Amino acid sequence: MGRSQETFNKKDVRTKKEKKRKEKLARKLSRKEEEKKGNLEDMIMYLDENGNFTEIPPDPTKKKKEIDSESIAISIPKMDHVEIDPIRKGIVSFFNDAKGFGFIKDSETQESVFVHINNVIDEIKENNVVNFEVEMGMKGPTATNVKIYKEPIKPPKPAPVAETDAPAVEASDADTDKPEDKEGAEKIDSEKDKE
Repeated sequence: MGRSQETFNKKDVRTKKEKKRKEKLARKLSRKEEEKKGNLEDMIMYLDENGNFTEIPPDPTKKKKEIDSESIAISIPKMDHVEIDPIRKGIVSFFNDAKGFGFIKDSETQESVFVHINNVIDEIKENNVVNFEVEMGMKGPTATNVKIYKEPIKPPKPAPVAETDAPAVEASDADTDKPEDKEGAEKIDSEKDKE
């Protein structure tokens, strides 16, 4: 009798587990279906009259613009050929001597360029102003031929030339008298008169 009791309990436990598993699977499938419906609603996008994506459907009552097909340019605009100086100037933003690498912030583009110790000519450290060239490395732009920036030597300014064409002007005694000197001279004259 004990043995048949165990068998019945085992079957009952097994059927309950099976029922729970099926209910769990059904809930999981219903959640996936709801997510798919929700995702489809989120995925629907429309184009507005300017060609931009929007979530708002177009208004069918709104009049559409007529566009002349000949006015549409289907080519790449010509760019002016601008030569970029291969030698760049920048500031060393980070450099680790122990590991042998760092970064230089380009003065023109403000981009950070990787630099390796093998590509350095002069000894550099953080906040140094350097000249360098940029080459594409395995992981992006890499600075090569890195040197300390030296200010270009400016030619000395020429000394001012004396003007020889202007006539020489002589100062008269009346021009050099100052009002203070006149008062002092009057005092001296008045003292002489008293004596």
